[in-house]
Amino acid sequence: MKDNSKAELAPLETVEDVYEIAVLLDFYGQLLTERQYEIMDLHYNSDLSLGEIAEDLGISRQGVHDSIRKAKQALMEYEKRLGLVERFRAQEKRIEKALESLEAIPGQIPEAEKSTSFQNAKKLLSELLDSL
Repeated sequence: MKDNSKAELAPLETVEDVYEIAVLLDFYGQLLTERQYEIMDLHYNSDLSLGEIAEDLGISRQGVHDSIRKAKQALMEYEKRLGLVERFRAQEKRIEKALESLEAIPGQIPEAEKSTSFQNAKKLLSELLDSL
């Protein structure tokens, strides 16, 4: 019997919680053991239930649960120590603010929009934001 319910792991896990774990997995996933990463990837990125993962990997649901719990703790500890996600989000916000400030300039100085430097700065900031 397959159980497709995600409630078996954490009944109060919200979309934001799942998103946060997926982001931490993107930043720190390669620091986990190969097995932990595989299980986390299947659960958070492929949206498989604990039962499905257990069946696919030939381990118990409890083993999958324990691996996810330990991996989540490790990911949160990496972020606490290294702060890469926090820094990434702060940089993203600063770039957005810089772009907003730049886009407000033509309203104050109409001829600025004709400037090649202005257009290049706007383009570079937009590209940088898109690349994050």
